[in-house]
Amino acid sequence: MMKSFTVIAALVAVAGCAAPATRIADGLQRYGLDSQRSTCVGDRLQRDLSLGQLQQLGRAAKAYGTRDPNPRQLTVGDLIRVAGELHDPAIPLAVGKAAAGCGVLP
Repeated sequence: MMKSFTVIAALVAVAGCAAPATRIADGLQRYGLDSQRSTCVGDRLQRDLSLGQLQQLGRAAKAYGTRDPNPRQLTVGDLIRVAGELHDPAIPLAVGKAAAGCGVLP
């Protein structure tokens, strides 16, 4: 079953007091992902990526979303595709590992 992701840009926004993992998890829960898996994804991405990498992923996802017919959602496949277009090989690796390790696969 394919779970949907919100545009990652909103998930990794770092303004305010919440850690990136918390913001990612909260965003994923708003789009129907259960608490356990959303927390898992948020924790893994925060652990495996720097703040700069999270911001880079967010910008790329936001740009992708402007071309998407449903810009409020990004499927796991879309997210992995966006991450793969970046010039930092650590980003798609972390996204894929988080999705697989947390049971959030298309």
